[in-house]
Amino acid sequence: MKEEIVELTEDVSSSPLYSEDFAPVPKAKRNWSVTNIAAIWIGMAVCIPTYMLSSSLINQGMNWWQAMITITLGNIIVLIPMVLNAHVGTKYGIPLPVFLRLNFGISGSVLASLLRGLVACGWFGIQTWIGGAAIYQLSLVFWPGLANSLYLGDFMGINFAQLVCFLIFWAMNIYIIYKGIDSIKILETWAAPFLLIIGACMLGWAWIEVGSLGKILDASYLLSVQTDIDFWKIFWPNLTAMVGFWATLSLNIPDFTRYAKSQKDQILGQALGLPTTMAFYSFIGIAVTSATFIIYNEPIWDPVALLGKFDTAFVVILSMLGLTIATLSTNIAANVVAPANGIANIAPGKISFKMGGYITGVIGILIFPWKLLADPNGYIFTWLIAYSALLGAIAGVMISDYYLVRKTQLDLAALFKPDGPYKGWNKAAWIAFVVSLMPVIPGFLVVIELLDAESVGQFFVDLYSYAWFVTFGISLVAYYVWSKYFSMYPKKD
Repeated sequence: MKEEIVELTEDVSSSPLYSEDFAPVPKAKRNWSVTNIAAIWIGMAVCIPTYMLSSSLINQGMNWWQAMITITLGNIIVLIPMVLNAHVGTKYGIPLPVFLRLNFGISGSVLASLLRGLVACGWFGIQTWIGGAAIYQLSLVFWPGLANSLYLGDFMGINFAQLVCFLIFWAMNIYIIYKGIDSIKILETWAAPFLLIIGACMLGWAWIEVGSLGKILDASYLLSVQTDIDFWKIFWPNLTAMVGFWATLSLNIPDFTRYAKSQKDQILGQALGLPTTMAFYSFIGIAVTSATFIIYNEPIWDPVALLGKFDTAFVVILSMLGLTIATLSTNIAANVVAPANGIANIAPGKISFKMGGYITGVIGILIFPWKLLADPNGYIFTWLIAYSALLGAIAGVMISDYYLVRKTQLDLAALFKPDGPYKGWNKAAWIAFVVSLMPVIPGFLVVIELLDAESVGQFFVDLYSYAWFVTFGISLVAYYVWSKYFSMYPKKD
């Protein structure tokens, strides 16, 4: 890949599509190195959902090394579209909503970016609830009576102290949004090494308590609820779920790499930060949970619940602070930037990145995330496959358009012109998007129990297990065919 950095040479600041948040980042302000990019990924990957990823795999019947292979392979696969979509951010300095103007048309980009952003709003609420739960557990160390605080009724489903802790953590997120994008880089850079140390300490505790790593890993075989399973039958849907876990960031990674010094920095930073951290922290989840099965005679997959069992106040305080920082760093980078930019793209001249972030925060409260997490396996892992289909369709169009049709060349100023060559809706993109989703919709309807498997057919039920791969592949090819052979907008510049 070329190291060329293209800067805006035409004044488009009077355009309604222009804002300081969406303006291409000039070369002089590209100051994110390999270390910063890797730190972003460490800060995002070290979180409670990553820790608990392996629990679903082992509960379904995988052993520890099969779960590790599935998680690692999924993250290596998703790294490919991650690096490819990151290229445009580093070369042209633009965020995802501006990039989508190229692929889906200026009008169509609003819907496309909102589809990505709404998924992040769901994750924002979930992560905010998890962070609030860590604060709640920490508070119980000093004020045990909070557990008996006023119950807010079945509609809310939580007590008053839990709500207050949730809102405290929510306010911490809002403050980071208020401080702006540079505060995210600072947060991730400082948090990353601390979070890795906390994880290593948890693994060390488990090792010391049990006596050997071998005993811990042997215990992991006892965690499976099934002993006689077809590995390949559970491997493919879970591989798709692992890809889906970061399929969100594979779209809006330009939001971060627009600040990278070079393509080399963004590629190495992502390669060093993503798959390695995901594998390491997932392994910690497996090992520590296996140790709890020996120590407490029951597996404890939730690290917040586990740390709440410790007797030493200092350990509980330090650990809960670590989990709070881990959740904050993940939430801001992974679940605020995309919806904030997506909402701002509705009216760039009137809605700022900060305002988009505040709206995201409000949505995060209104979805009642504690109720969504009532069934974490069903929500997180069924949902991962479902939205991976949606995001795979968008990613296929993006990569096909940028690499196969345009050969990485575009008119930067035209992305800010309402009546320019990218105006309206790109028919080729939306046709490819819809066509790619059609094969996986029957399987999805079976999963949510609107149709039965017999009426749909086993082929489509099984096909849904490969949702991201199916929609990505079809949209990539369909977009290229329509653009090349039917002369549909947009043409190669």
